[in-house]
Amino acid sequence: MQAIFSRASVRSFDGRKVETEKIEALMKAAMAAPSACNQQPWEFVVVTEPETLRRLSECSPYAGCLRQAPLGIAVCMRTEGLRAPDYAQIDASAATENILLEAVHLGLGAVWLGIAPVPERMEAVRQVLGAPETIQPFGLVACGYPDKPVVPANRYDPARVHYERW
Repeated sequence: MQAIFSRASVRSFDGRKVETEKIEALMKAAMAAPSACNQQPWEFVVVTEPETLRRLSECSPYAGCLRQAPLGIAVCMRTEGLRAPDYAQIDASAATENILLEAVHLGLGAVWLGIAPVPERMEAVRQVLGAPETIQPFGLVACGYPDKPVVPANRYDPARVHYERW
Protein backbone atom coordinates (compact mmCIF):
# COMPACT_ATOMS: atom_id res chain seq x y z
CA MET A 1 0.00 0.00 0.00
CA GLN A 2 2.83 2.40 0.70
CA ALA A 3 3.69 2.60 -3.02
CA ILE A 4 0.19 3.92 -3.77
CA PHE A 5 0.53 6.80 -1.31
CA SER A 6 4.19 7.47 -2.21
CA ARG A 7 3.63 7.76 -5.96
CA ALA A 8 4.04 11.14 -7.60
CA SER A 9 4.61 12.24 -11.18
CA VAL A 10 8.39 12.54 -11.56
CA ARG A 11 9.59 14.44 -14.62
CA SER A 12 13.26 15.09 -13.84
CA PHE A 13 15.93 12.51 -13.30
CA ASP A 14 19.53 12.40 -12.09
CA GLY A 15 20.90 10.67 -15.19
CA ARG A 16 21.72 7.26 -13.70
CA LYS A 17 20.77 4.33 -15.92
CA VAL A 18 18.00 2.04 -14.77
CA GLU A 19 19.36 -1.45 -14.18
CA THR A 20 18.21 -4.31 -16.42
CA GLU A 21 16.73 -6.23 -13.49
CA LYS A 22 14.63 -3.20 -12.53
CA ILE A 23 13.38 -2.84 -16.10
CA GLU A 24 12.38 -6.50 -16.05
CA ALA A 25 10.58 -5.97 -12.72
CA LEU A 26 8.65 -3.06 -14.27
CA MET A 27 7.61 -5.26 -17.17
CA LYS A 28 6.55 -8.10 -14.86
CA ALA A 29 4.45 -5.66 -12.84
CA ALA A 30 2.84 -4.31 -16.02
CA MET A 31 1.86 -7.78 -17.17
CA ALA A 32 0.41 -8.64 -13.76
CA ALA A 33 -2.38 -6.12 -14.39
CA PRO A 34 -5.99 -7.24 -14.68
CA SER A 35 -7.36 -7.54 -18.19
CA ALA A 36 -10.86 -7.89 -19.65
CA CYS A 37 -11.46 -11.52 -20.63
CA ASN A 38 -7.76 -12.01 -19.80
CA GLN A 39 -7.03 -10.71 -23.31
CA GLN A 40 -3.77 -9.02 -22.27
CA PRO A 41 -3.66 -6.68 -25.29
CA TRP A 42 -0.46 -5.01 -24.19
CA GLU A 43 2.89 -4.82 -25.91
CA PHE A 44 5.75 -2.77 -24.46
CA VAL A 45 8.73 -1.08 -26.08
CA VAL A 46 11.60 -0.36 -23.69
CA VAL A 47 13.62 2.63 -24.88
CA THR A 48 17.03 3.64 -23.53
CA GLU A 49 18.61 5.08 -26.67
CA PRO A 50 18.85 8.90 -26.22
CA GLU A 51 17.99 9.66 -29.85
CA THR A 52 14.83 7.55 -29.71
CA LEU A 53 13.86 9.15 -26.39
CA ARG A 54 14.35 12.57 -27.99
CA ARG A 55 12.13 11.64 -30.93
CA LEU A 56 9.45 10.28 -28.61
CA SER A 57 9.59 13.50 -26.59
CA GLU A 58 8.43 15.35 -29.71
CA CYS A 59 5.31 13.19 -30.17
CA SER A 60 3.32 15.16 -27.61
CA PRO A 61 3.64 18.67 -26.18
CA TYR A 62 3.64 17.04 -22.72
CA ALA A 63 6.41 14.48 -23.31
CA GLY A 64 9.44 16.77 -23.11
CA CYS A 65 10.79 15.06 -19.99
CA LEU A 66 11.68 12.01 -22.10
CA ARG A 67 14.63 14.00 -23.50
CA GLN A 68 16.56 13.62 -20.28
CA ALA A 69 15.02 10.39 -18.97
CA PRO A 70 17.28 7.34 -18.98
CA LEU A 71 14.30 5.07 -19.66
CA GLY A 72 11.10 5.35 -21.63
CA ILE A 73 8.43 2.69 -21.87
CA ALA A 74 5.88 2.78 -24.65
CA VAL A 75 2.70 1.01 -23.61
CA CYS A 76 0.98 -0.25 -26.75
CA MET A 77 -2.05 -2.37 -27.64
CA ARG A 78 -2.61 -5.04 -30.23
CA THR A 79 -5.65 -4.45 -32.42
CA GLU A 80 -6.10 -8.01 -33.67
CA GLY A 81 -7.23 -11.17 -31.94
CA LEU A 82 -8.82 -9.42 -28.95
CA ARG A 83 -11.92 -10.87 -27.30
CA ALA A 84 -12.92 -7.50 -25.80
CA PRO A 85 -11.32 -4.82 -28.00
CA ASP A 86 -13.37 -1.99 -26.45
CA TYR A 87 -11.56 -2.65 -23.17
CA ALA A 88 -8.00 -2.60 -24.51
CA GLN A 89 -7.36 0.99 -23.33
CA ILE A 90 -8.65 0.12 -19.87
CA ASP A 91 -6.30 -2.87 -19.76
CA ALA A 92 -3.40 -0.67 -20.91
CA SER A 93 -4.29 1.84 -18.17
CA ALA A 94 -4.06 -0.87 -15.52
CA ALA A 95 -0.69 -2.02 -16.88
CA THR A 96 0.59 1.56 -16.90
CA GLU A 97 -0.48 2.14 -13.30
CA ASN A 98 1.32 -1.06 -12.28
CA ILE A 99 4.50 0.29 -13.90
CA LEU A 100 4.17 3.53 -11.92
CA LEU A 101 3.65 1.69 -8.63
CA GLU A 102 6.50 -0.75 -9.22
CA ALA A 103 8.76 2.21 -10.03
CA VAL A 104 8.09 3.60 -6.53
CA HIS A 105 8.78 0.19 -5.00
CA LEU A 106 12.13 0.05 -6.84
CA GLY A 107 13.20 3.55 -5.75
CA LEU A 108 12.55 5.03 -9.18
CA GLY A 109 10.41 7.93 -10.27
CA ALA A 110 8.08 7.88 -13.26
CA VAL A 111 5.37 9.81 -15.03
CA TRP A 112 2.56 8.67 -17.31
CA LEU A 113 2.52 10.65 -20.56
CA GLY A 114 -0.81 10.29 -22.31
CA ILE A 115 -0.80 9.51 -26.02
CA ALA A 116 -4.18 7.86 -26.67
CA PRO A 117 -6.80 8.74 -27.69
CA VAL A 118 -5.20 11.51 -29.80
CA PRO A 119 -4.73 9.91 -33.26
CA GLU A 120 -1.85 12.21 -34.30
CA ARG A 121 0.16 11.40 -31.16
CA MET A 122 -0.56 7.69 -31.45
CA GLU A 123 0.62 7.66 -35.07
CA ALA A 124 3.72 9.72 -34.26
CA VAL A 125 4.77 7.23 -31.57
CA ARG A 126 4.00 4.28 -33.84
CA GLN A 127 6.24 5.80 -36.53
CA VAL A 128 9.13 6.50 -34.14
CA LEU A 129 9.00 2.94 -32.85
CA GLY A 130 8.48 1.33 -36.26
CA ALA A 131 5.45 -0.52 -34.91
CA PRO A 132 3.22 -2.37 -37.37
CA GLU A 133 -0.25 -1.10 -38.26
CA THR A 134 -1.78 -3.68 -35.92
CA ILE A 135 -0.21 -1.95 -32.89
CA GLN A 136 -1.67 1.19 -31.34
CA PRO A 137 0.48 3.21 -28.94
CA PHE A 138 -1.43 4.01 -25.76
CA GLY A 139 0.97 5.93 -23.56
CA LEU A 140 4.55 6.62 -22.65
CA VAL A 141 6.22 6.36 -19.26
CA ALA A 142 9.35 8.39 -18.52
CA CYS A 143 11.32 6.66 -15.78
CA GLY A 144 14.57 7.00 -13.87
CA TYR A 145 16.08 7.96 -10.56
CA PRO A 146 14.52 11.24 -9.34
CA ASP A 147 16.92 14.17 -9.17
CA LYS A 148 15.18 15.59 -6.09
CA PRO A 149 13.04 14.23 -3.27
CA VAL A 150 9.58 13.09 -4.34
CA VAL A 151 6.69 14.75 -2.53
CA PRO A 152 3.39 12.96 -3.13
CA ALA A 153 0.12 14.86 -2.94
CA ASN A 154 -2.76 13.91 -0.68
CA ARG A 155 -5.69 13.80 -3.08
CA TYR A 156 -8.29 12.32 -0.77
CA ASP A 157 -11.49 14.33 -0.85
CA PRO A 158 -14.27 12.91 1.36
CA ALA A 159 -16.83 15.10 -0.44
CA ARG A 160 -16.41 12.82 -3.49
CA VAL A 161 -17.32 9.66 -1.60
CA HIS A 162 -20.98 8.68 -1.64
CA TYR A 163 -22.50 5.75 0.25
CA GLU A 164 -25.37 3.71 -1.13
CA ARG A 165 -26.80 6.52 -3.26
CA TRP A 166 -25.78 9.90 -4.62
